[in-house]
Amino acid sequence: MSSTFKSVAIIGRQNTADISKTLEDLIKHLQRKKIDIVLENDTAKILPDHKIHAVSREQLSEHCELIIVVGGDGSLLNAARTAVRQNLPIVGVNRGKLGFLADIAPDNINKIDAILAGEFYEEQRFLLATEMNDKDNAIVRNLALNDVVFLSCIAGQMIDFSVHVEQQFLCNYHADGLIIATPTGSTAHALSGGGPILHSALEAIVLVPMLSHNLSSRPIVINNESAIEVIFNNVDTADLLVRCDGQVQTMLHGGSVKIKKAKEKLRLLHPIDYNYFETLRSKLHWETK
Repeated sequence: MSSTFKSVAIIGRQNTADISKTLEDLIKHLQRKKIDIVLENDTAKILPDHKIHAVSREQLSEHCELIIVVGGDGSLLNAARTAVRQNLPIVGVNRGKLGFLADIAPDNINKIDAILAGEFYEEQRFLLATEMNDKDNAIVRNLALNDVVFLSCIAGQMIDFSVHVEQQFLCNYHADGLIIATPTGSTAHALSGGGPILHSALEAIVLVPMLSHNLSSRPIVINNESAIEVIFNNVDTADLLVRCDGQVQTMLHGGSVKIKKAKEKLRLLHPIDYNYFETLRSKLHWETK
């Protein structure tokens, strides 16, 4: 059977015990399938004796047709920004705790074969794009697959802010912060904050206030085409953080942040037998009887 994907790039989670064993098993498996392999530069450092070409993240699209991430959901989130900017599909081998996104088990690595051969289920996951000013008043833009979170860098300090959707005032909040999540991120930070689970195919965004002083504050789901602006009221914005997927962190300068659906989409590949509800049942330990 000829492969749809003949070349892959491998990105591995850093500082994880025994990750090298999974990486070595994956590389040997791909080599037996005559697949061309490149390693992302930091991943190559995990395998000091490797003899595989290593490239920077910015150059991956020049050397591969598919990214394979070995790690947890956090590793896949980190690699997602690279994948969307280079229009590369991505698949995850789970070495983390949950595996909502990285759903191939290390002991079932042969599931990669069907994906390489073109037998897979592809999701187009949308991202959020943020726009704000930095300390030099330059515009900073970031992407988030899971969520954008606003909070004070002073632990336990509440912040005052208002939210506008499509230039229409929603409400004022006095809270520890705000989570703006995609359906992908609805099972992450937003879920722990009391937000609803959104099916991954929904074209929606959920806004979840964090520990609001007003007990009537509740999460709200809006259309993902809606432009959102968060305006901070009577607060020293130098004390505010804007976090994208918990990984890209920016100190806010200026009184507001704009959020909208990004133009880019993540091409997330799953085994052909992928079942979203089965993933929820197994990861969240829901009853089946």
